Amino acid sequence: MSDETFRLRVESDIQSVAADAWDACAPASHADSKTSYNPFISHAFLSALEESGSACAATGWLPQHLVLEGEEGEVLGVCPAYLKSHSQGEYVFDHGWAEALERAGGRYYPKLQVSVPFTPATGPRLLAGPGPQAETIRAALAGGLVALANLRKVSSVHATFLTEADAGALEAGRFLPRTDQQFHWRNEGYADFEAFLSALASRKRKQIRRERREALENDVTIHWLTGADLTEDVWDAFYGFYIETGTRKWGRPYLTRAFYSLIGERMSKHILLVMAKRAGRWIAGAINFIGSDTLYGRHWGAVEHHPFLHFEVCYHQAIDFAIAHRLSTVEAGAQGEHKLARGYMPVITRSAHYIADPQFRAAVAHYLEREHRYVAEAGAELSELGPFRQQVQDEQADEP
Repeated sequence: MSDETFRLRVESDIQSVAADAWDACAPASHADSKTSYNPFISHAFLSALEESGSACAATGWLPQHLVLEGEEGEVLGVCPAYLKSHSQGEYVFDHGWAEALERAGGRYYPKLQVSVPFTPATGPRLLAGPGPQAETIRAALAGGLVALANLRKVSSVHATFLTEADAGALEAGRFLPRTDQQFHWRNEGYADFEAFLSALASRKRKQIRRERREALENDVTIHWLTGADLTEDVWDAFYGFYIETGTRKWGRPYLTRAFYSLIGERMSKHILLVMAKRAGRWIAGAINFIGSDTLYGRHWGAVEHHPFLHFEVCYHQAIDFAIAHRLSTVEAGAQGEHKLARGYMPVITRSAHYIADPQFRAAVAHYLEREHRYVAEAGAELSELGPFRQQVQDEQADEP
């Protein structure tokens, strides 16, 4: 495929791209795909963000989706991109870069963001279906992002939570690589939660058992809701949790109530709500999205606070579900070293950044070199502190 056989266009509304054409560019977005299904890059999820008013110009997320077309107008590749007037809802932090450029007399915003809004989960961003042209399509989309940056006269382009393939394509296209870390749980073929606990040091097993026991005191019960269980009443309760917790953490929650109705309508089979109930009412819950081999934990909230309920609803129950459904991984969202003691180990996440100004680019590149070393060293140290028996040097004698 040569440059003469395709063209790029920019769409400010994902509905301008047919859902089947979008999803065909990334088999990982197909719920029925035989390859890995990633719910966040699906047309259903991204369109729900836009239609609900969660990701739109009014919230500082103006869609600028790239569409790569062939000679006959067929869609060959797509890339979810947004013109941003701020750095909120991204989870890869560049506020210091913005302040530095503006102190030097430059203008950082608007910038171009290649991501799934409000979603710190790794997945494809340069969406090209499998086949001999995939690498060429990714390269064309990477070049298209630079061209779009120049066209819009923005300071930079930021592509976050990348696969290795996308990170490589962007780095080849003059993007600077960046690394960070999250904490993920890996399923080593455990038969049940107790089998997982048997892999931990004795002290860690006791700690988790105590957490699970105390979380359910005061007659708290836990429920898994998916598919037809996700009624509007349930979404009302969960949105109340989200607002209560989000207002305290962020000041203004990102997602609207309409978003939950839309995803409940379009992808309910791929959503798991872990809900806690006491005295006949829902008191807490966490939303998860179900991939073909990964459970993606997103956010949680509560209107009653009980010891260890957060750990139970967000982390222990996610492991239970992953084991029961033979999922290989639980991704429990951004940050959180407290996850380490609960079996979630550090993993590297990737992003890539195009900086238009040469001097500013050089400064950012120097910063990223130092940051990369720090991330690698921190990850190695944290791995040594993991709860698994082979990682704990001073383990006590096993329980009978």
